Amino acid sequence: MAWIDEVRERAKARLEHARLGAQPPPFVGDQVATATPVVMVDASPRDEDGLPRAVRVAGAWSWRIVLFFAVGWLLLQVIARLDLVIIPVVVAVLLAAMFQPVAAWLRDRGMGRSLSAALVLLTALIVVFGGLGLIINTFVSQVDTLSSQVGDGVRQVQDWLARGPLHLSQDQINDAIAEAQTAITSNRGALTSGALTTATTIGEVGTGFFLTLFTLFFFLRDGDQIWRFVCRLLPRAARLPTARAGHYSWHTLVSYVHATVLVAFVDAIGIGIGLFALQVPLALPLAALVFLGAFIPVVGATVSGAVACLVALVTVGPVKALILLGVVIAVQQLEGHVLQPLIMGRAVALHPLAVILAIAAGVVLAGIVGGLIAVPLLAVLNTAVRYLFAHPDGEPTPDREPPGTEDPDEPDEPEPTPSVPSASSSLEKPA
Repeated sequence: MAWIDEVRERAKARLEHARLGAQPPPFVGDQVATATPVVMVDASPRDEDGLPRAVRVAGAWSWRIVLFFAVGWLLLQVIARLDLVIIPVVVAVLLAAMFQPVAAWLRDRGMGRSLSAALVLLTALIVVFGGLGLIINTFVSQVDTLSSQVGDGVRQVQDWLARGPLHLSQDQINDAIAEAQTAITSNRGALTSGALTTATTIGEVGTGFFLTLFTLFFFLRDGDQIWRFVCRLLPRAARLPTARAGHYSWHTLVSYVHATVLVAFVDAIGIGIGLFALQVPLALPLAALVFLGAFIPVVGATVSGAVACLVALVTVGPVKALILLGVVIAVQQLEGHVLQPLIMGRAVALHPLAVILAIAAGVVLAGIVGGLIAVPLLAVLNTAVRYLFAHPDGEPTPDREPPGTEDPDEPDEPEPTPSVPSASSSLEKPA
């Protein structure tokens, strides 16, 4: 069977050829391997090739900066449209930072999450409404005395205008009073419209108040779970760094709020003692105003103290008003040179210029609420940015403390390498 042997030989030859073809060709030193020629295409020149590199880099940065500000402007527009929702949520965050340690202490003693949050919220409401009731009763009980003292103060001002360095005649003073009354009468429609606007504002305040209560309750009960849920929405590589940055930022916010409350309490006690000692009417409401004003750093207590001095000037005379001004200045010096460095400096270290600029920007963008939240927002961002810049992989700080709390006037020391690297990607315990 010659043809079968021929077919068998051809098959063996093909298999051998396939086997040899799968191997690389042998290297021969004297032989120059031929390669496929590579054709280089010369691209046509572009317009930006003639520009200096610095101009090209500046242009690339410029459109990105413009895009950044455009996104920020859109974000502000969204916030302005949703201020009725965003402001209560922000206030609830600040209140949660104030009360969360108490709720955590109750949970550590075996109390349930819902019960501890409800108990803290109910206690806070009792304290707040009890204080408001006391202030309102004080105001109502002293309003008659205040009216008579204001009338006496206005007459003293008129006498000073007539007998003082201005030497105004009584007719000029009467004409000015008549013009003021005419202006009020002619703008009665605007005042009525303002009353309607005030009624609408009261409705919005009521809505915001109940929204703040509900939000605060759930922040106290499920704040850590809400934050872990938000972190799980991020890409896996960003979860741990974001979770730990939020953990440190939250500790900064808690420390800031507690320090602010303590400073505000000291301001209110100091100026309130001066008000009671000088027998200024509405001493308790004015002290409460100083307490609330102190939540806006640097300028809040000063402005509220100036209001107290004006009330003292109109009601009890210039001598006691000057004495009260001295008390306000002394309290402000105590706050600026003792309380702020000792208490606030341990919570968050921000340069005074940064604080002033943040308050000014907050007031311009969002009024009183903006001035209230500007500094804590800056403190939180300072902590988060400094942590992410120094620890992009999410490892803990060596001292387990939030970054950005050291004195800004002291030079930065090199940070030691953490002894225990973080290799876990779990978000159950970000700290």
